[in-house]
Amino acid sequence: MKLTEQEWRQRLSDEEFRVTRQKGTERPFTGELLNNDALGDYVCRCCGEKLFDAEDKFDAGCGWPSFSAQSAEKNVEFHQDNSHGMQRVEIVCKHCDAHLGHVFNDGPQPTGERFCVNSVSLSFNKSTE
Repeated sequence: MKLTEQEWRQRLSDEEFRVTRQKGTERPFTGELLNNDALGDYVCRCCGEKLFDAEDKFDAGCGWPSFSAQSAEKNVEFHQDNSHGMQRVEIVCKHCDAHLGHVFNDGPQPTGERFCVNSVSLSFNKSTE
């Protein structure tokens, strides 16, 4: 999804724009989806593509929603991030390049991964089943 910066600014709130388009981070323990435990799909706030399944969400105690894997649709892309004097792996939406957060190798088995995601980067589609 190719939109101009101005189009994104019109479509998103100030905080959504800062996080998803300018690679910001929301304050820990403030996100609306942090304590969500309903069944459903977590989708990109910007373009609506499915990113994570509720079944893979877990409480990492870090202050942001955490997932042990991306969804089967494989809509998460990985980029090296050497900002702020750290070496991390940034995760973005494969379809619209929205910044989601970072992935770390300290998650639960079997993947060992922790996708640490800003709530404001996601929308939640509750399961109707």
